[in-house]
Amino acid sequence: MKPVVSLPSPAPLLSRTGWAAFLVALIVVCAVAPVLNLLVPAGSLFHLSDYGVGLVGRIMCYAICALAMDLIWGFTGILSLGHGLFFALGGYAMGMYLMRQIGLDGNYKSELPDFMVFLDWKELPWHWTFSDSFVATLFLIIAVPGIVAFVFGYFAFRSRIKGVYFSIITQAMTFAAMLLFFRNETGFGGNNGFTDFKRILDIPVATPSMRMTLFVLTGITLLGFFLMARWLINSKFGRVLQAVRDAETRVMFSGYNPLGYKLTIWTISAMMCGVAGALYVPQVGIINPSEMSPANSIEIAIWAAVGGRATLIGPILGAFIVSGAKSWLTVAYPEFWLYFLGALFIGVTLFLPDGVVGLVKRLATTAAAKSGDKA
Repeated sequence: MKPVVSLPSPAPLLSRTGWAAFLVALIVVCAVAPVLNLLVPAGSLFHLSDYGVGLVGRIMCYAICALAMDLIWGFTGILSLGHGLFFALGGYAMGMYLMRQIGLDGNYKSELPDFMVFLDWKELPWHWTFSDSFVATLFLIIAVPGIVAFVFGYFAFRSRIKGVYFSIITQAMTFAAMLLFFRNETGFGGNNGFTDFKRILDIPVATPSMRMTLFVLTGITLLGFFLMARWLINSKFGRVLQAVRDAETRVMFSGYNPLGYKLTIWTISAMMCGVAGALYVPQVGIINPSEMSPANSIEIAIWAAVGGRATLIGPILGAFIVSGAKSWLTVAYPEFWLYFLGALFIGVTLFLPDGVVGLVKRLATTAAAKSGDKA
């Protein structure tokens, strides 16, 4: 009779401390921030300004992208330099809806967006067919990045393209898409893109209450994606992903086909970026092809590297650290920002391979060891 081998019980979604931190973050997003912004007087020391709301809201969108990058790079070993494309596709899907919401309030008082009137277009192109429906827009925000990622990933992973070659191809993909969207005849506004948004669901988009609503939705989405990512990584699916990252050949010899696992997490990651882009556009008030630039995709990878890959919370912290530094440096020392970003990436690669989270863990371990020796 063969001995019964018991499988290890699945790890909890979060520890007790983790759930406490999660609830604190949820309360800050849903209660504290709205009160500080909407109810506390502007002259008070505790008032959260509209600028602060917009800045943190944008960074939370970036954090969703960083979390998506961690799923494919940190846990699966696939470095993408093209995730800015999926972010922009979700943003364009939302931007098309917002442009239709302008209605007759545009400069030309036409049902067509202003840029189409300027270019002497007589009717909407076919890909704008469902742009006036919010429900259809929600579907497209997820479906368009997901379909693009699935098709690209299927052929790339089936051909067993990996490593630096895959990274270069993803960078070429987003660069090609950027050049395509720059063309006026594509119907996406050319180099100016979409801007001058008026309403969302027939509600003015520039009001403090709508700004705070978008902020709260972004925070809840980020926290929800974090829980989803934890669940995925703690599952059997997540363990196979990590095995693919560490030794893909052994995974194949064990009877698993890595194609399905890599393609699934790649598509999920792209859809997460699409949602982030859709939340980003109404908060910043513009979307144009520059969001697809390879530099933006590289910056997403830097957020994950700075925070710490394969930690989930690390890339979120990395997005806040790097984007916060960018917001300050581009105002105080704009000519040094790119040098700082390059130096930061090199420094993290050489001296902090596990990122900020890894550094904190090492310091905590060292402190615990010293306290143990003293005892």
